[in-house]
Amino acid sequence: APVPVAQVGKIDERLGGAANVARNVAALGAQTTILGIVGKDEPGQRVMDLLKSGGVDSQLEIDAAVPTIVKLRVIARQQQLIRLDFEEAPSEAALAHKLERYEKLLGDADVVILSDYAKGLLSEAFCQHVISVCKASNTPVLVDPKGQDYSKYRGATALTPNKKETAEACNTNTQDAALIEKASALKQCLALDFLAVTRGEEGITLLDDSTH
Repeated sequence: APVPVAQVGKIDERLGGAANVARNVAALGAQTTILGIVGKDEPGQRVMDLLKSGGVDSQLEIDAAVPTIVKLRVIARQQQLIRLDFEEAPSEAALAHKLERYEKLLGDADVVILSDYAKGLLSEAFCQHVISVCKASNTPVLVDPKGQDYSKYRGATALTPNKKETAEACNTNTQDAALIEKASALKQCLALDFLAVTRGEEGITLLDDSTH
């Protein structure tokens, strides 16, 4: 049968997910350490190499039981033809070791960022443990959330969902005139200090304790 055929002219490797967040933070001049999980494979090594070249201290856990997450895009004439995703959930052993490593590194951190991409690393138990330990040391926790249930982020310093994610978390839609009011109620329910709703061309709405 007729199928698209693409001759490879260039290969471009870029950090994705939380690794991209870490690289951007480091580019702003902050000393940055990243925790996460990669496979024992060539893509995992490339991730660590790219983090190093970007000035990020890589504390990635190597899990030989799963592959490094890879998103392979085939692009022709500026049009994406297909994207192939390679990913599996990390093992329980790797998750447990990551938590131990986090506790050892926390003493050197001024801020902790939880960048959630729903890949199995940021479970409710892990998030709540991170937040409780940070509260005990007065370390702010910033969260880029994922999914509809934000209960696992309860007690964080700030959440930064976009408008669509905020609507989903509030069980409504982006056209709801009362969206910000519902977002404020969500902030109170989760005991957050701040809820920053990014709204594209409409800017950002920051809800804090003065918001009613």
